[in-house]
Amino acid sequence: MRKLQYIFILILTSITFISCKTGSVNLFKAASPHEQYKIKLETAGLDKTAMGLAWISAAESSIQKALNINLPYKETGYFDAGKIPAAAYQFSATKGQKITISLNKKPVQSALYLDLWHLTDINNPKRIASADTLNNPIQYDIDETGNYLIRLQPELLQNVAYTLEITTGPSLAFPTQSKSKSIGSFWGDGRDNNARKHEGVDIFGPRRSPVVASAAGTITRVNENNLGGKVVWLRPKGKDYTLYYAHLDEQVAREGQEVKIGDTIGLMGNTGNARTTVTHLHFGIYTFGGAVNPLPYIDPVTKTPANINAALGNLNKILRTSSKVNLYGSPENKASIVTTLSPETIINVHSATGNYYKVALPDGKIGFINSNALRQTIKPLRKLTIKIAQENVYDQPDSLAAIKINLKAGQTVSVLGNFNNYQLISDENAQVGWIVK
Repeated sequence: MRKLQYIFILILTSITFISCKTGSVNLFKAASPHEQYKIKLETAGLDKTAMGLAWISAAESSIQKALNINLPYKETGYFDAGKIPAAAYQFSATKGQKITISLNKKPVQSALYLDLWHLTDINNPKRIASADTLNNPIQYDIDETGNYLIRLQPELLQNVAYTLEITTGPSLAFPTQSKSKSIGSFWGDGRDNNARKHEGVDIFGPRRSPVVASAAGTITRVNENNLGGKVVWLRPKGKDYTLYYAHLDEQVAREGQEVKIGDTIGLMGNTGNARTTVTHLHFGIYTFGGAVNPLPYIDPVTKTPANINAALGNLNKILRTSSKVNLYGSPENKASIVTTLSPETIINVHSATGNYYKVALPDGKIGFINSNALRQTIKPLRKLTIKIAQENVYDQPDSLAAIKINLKAGQTVSVLGNFNNYQLISDENAQVGWIVK
């Protein structure tokens, strides 16, 4: 413990000194908080130490070993200062959605880095957002359907408890003030006896009810055509697409006008080819490549993550399986199976989500396991008397691992669990380690 405290003080002293040097500060301006910390470690020469190298390696390898999750998602976890952890999760998101990533941590002043990546190439992911040092939520508009990844990693030698929550919602405000927000016809529905496809969504509401700006931006065109009748085109600020409002009874906005979210730009009607239908707004989105499905941009349905039912008291504890059980690649029974575990297998709990724990096996494999399939190791499985003259007790289930203690013939130990050809034991002095079966 004294050695760890000395290293911790050394790291803090070195990094604080580096941060105060005028020449280094400018290098950090474009870097994320995680990258800034890495640069400070390197500048202090701590990347040459085993601990510094392990921290950098954990950051890089976590991306390659990211577990799959579905949004929305919530987990509560714990990072142990005695280890050098990093956690990464991969998920898919749809163009038009807005994702919100919030992170609450204890202690509040601890440094826990959160980065968001776009996985256009798993070997060369693109970092697109990072939480600030206060860990304010990340809100990000998804501009491209695909796979994304988040990574969590604390600074060295910090105990951090956290709750991570990722939710999805629309990136645009709903385009009408209709309380029912009734969408009655969707993207791709057949039109004109299936001669063409619907390039938008139809939102129904009272005649001459307000149609509003879904984003702040500029009114680029106000005109009339055979299909849409009276229409308004709005270009959101900073975006590469245009919003299309059709079948208006009256156009309120004027070409070139700057509008804010919620400003009335027209009144709902049924002009154009909708004159024989009930009152509704045709809402579309057009990019340089043509029309795109607008539903993810305005979908009013909000999904919330499931409650965490797995006991949080088991976080950072060593547990064992109560029966033969699967370790999954994501927290659901239909997920891919990482491996099947035998009864009494030892695992370490990192976090909890829904009814699952994210766990690590002694060999480093990670995955999700149903929390009901695990038991605490407080009560030993059985007693074991050492029969050979000297029994090596390893700190890992590996004959090449460091030897913690040696047991003598006749000593009795408690067996806590198993992994492969090793048993986890505890001696009369409560020292825990692995012996060969």
